[in-house]
Amino acid sequence: MRKWWPYAMAAILLVALALRLQHVHDPLLDHPNWRQGDTASIARNFAQLKYNILYPQTDYDGPPPNYVELELQILPFLAASLYKLVGIHEVIGRLLAMLFSLGTVLVIGLFARRLYASGIAGLTAAACFAVFPGSIYYGRTFTPDVVMVFFLTAAMYASFVFLRDDESLAPRPLARTGALLTLAYLAKPVAVLGILPLAGMMWERIRAGQTWRPTAYAVLLVVPLIVLAIYDHTVASHAEWHWASGITKLHVIPALVAAFSSFHGFAHKIHLLWGTLGLLRVTMLGTAGFTLTVAACIAIPWTHSRSPFLLWGWLIAGVLYAFAVVTVERVDYYLLPLVPLAALLVAGGIARLADLSPPWLAPVAAGGLVLAILLQGHGAIAPYYHYDRVAYADAVLASRTLPAGTLVVMGHYGPDVLYYIDRFGWEEDPELWTPLDEESAIHKGARYYISVEDNRLRHNADLCAWLQRFPVTRIGTWPVYHTDPSLVSPRAEAFWDAFRAADRAGRGRAFLDARHAC
Repeated sequence: MRKWWPYAMAAILLVALALRLQHVHDPLLDHPNWRQGDTASIARNFAQLKYNILYPQTDYDGPPPNYVELELQILPFLAASLYKLVGIHEVIGRLLAMLFSLGTVLVIGLFARRLYASGIAGLTAAACFAVFPGSIYYGRTFTPDVVMVFFLTAAMYASFVFLRDDESLAPRPLARTGALLTLAYLAKPVAVLGILPLAGMMWERIRAGQTWRPTAYAVLLVVPLIVLAIYDHTVASHAEWHWASGITKLHVIPALVAAFSSFHGFAHKIHLLWGTLGLLRVTMLGTAGFTLTVAACIAIPWTHSRSPFLLWGWLIAGVLYAFAVVTVERVDYYLLPLVPLAALLVAGGIARLADLSPPWLAPVAAGGLVLAILLQGHGAIAPYYHYDRVAYADAVLASRTLPAGTLVVMGHYGPDVLYYIDRFGWEEDPELWTPLDEESAIHKGARYYISVEDNRLRHNADLCAWLQRFPVTRIGTWPVYHTDPSLVSPRAEAFWDAFRAADRAGRGRAFLDARHAC
């Protein structure tokens, strides 16, 4: 096994690479298009506006700067650094994400080999992570989650090696482990769920009678959190959009309060958790992978892991995180921190099988299980690769047609399309945007209203009627209103007053239909 292990790992990495290369050149309008559009715009703005990782900014909410409070933008900043050398190509972001995903495949293989003292366990863990459907798909998306999973897995591996094998808790390995934990938390704060398995490994060390130093434990438990708090305070001090703290204060905490305020609220939260585990089953692990993971969880006491508290701590922390956060923000890629754990758990079952069976059985079983995960799970993510080709073509055409540097209002709620239009401005739901909102945007410099979702605009009779004062052209399939105040029709106010009078009488829609407007 020692002789063939590197070659087998290399083969697994090649398979993982091939799986992640699928549709790698597609526009960033595939799933999750919102987050990919956000990440890509931040990378481009690093390259073109302010090359400072502490100042991430997006394209929306008017003219720049549009600073946002988000996790440390490691992936966008790396992409921006390469943009400065070779130009802006979104595929660079995807290729960087793939490198982090492949890095996780390797780390999880080394981790499992050491955790179970078994070469076949290491290869099984690496192969499982390589073929889990969520790992395949999100391992090639331009999103920060793949970076967080890499650093979280590396931090847990480094913590395991440090706390189990370093008798003196020497300063240099302590610093390396602390740095990996810090990068994991900064890459995305959900990685703080690693505190529970970290504490479990510390307790195992104390129980084993090994030397322990309170200062070393404090460095691992406290210092990364302090760095995270300093970073968040720094970015929040100049951010206009407070995504991270806003989601926590406005959604996560109120949902937890409601869950623990009544029996009905708690039961509803448990119901949502059950649905969240369904996301883990369908698109993240696949039904086959999820079934194997559940069986491996039950078998933890018999798998001869060198750190069962690591596994239990990671599992409990993951479930608590899903209960608190993913039941509110119901997107499957928020469950990515559980995917490397699933690979470790399945590998533990194979390691135990290798102890109890003929030498040939465990590799055959592992190969069969990995193939089953791949064949069954890959179909679940097939719809994720689809994207709106018409919207992409229209956005690129708009980018080429509209004057450079102009501000726009886009009637579509999502940064992905705005990214390809390549203009700063506002992205808004056309059914919720009002004439007053549009006037405010025009006052700030908006010169075009791009009706991406024209049907929804026509449902908003007030806004649609108000926009009739401007000339309209068409870019691809999109009507585009030229909202330059100098282009307002001389009959605009008369038309608007007549519409308002008809609307007050309950005949607003009939008024517009009679004039073939909206």
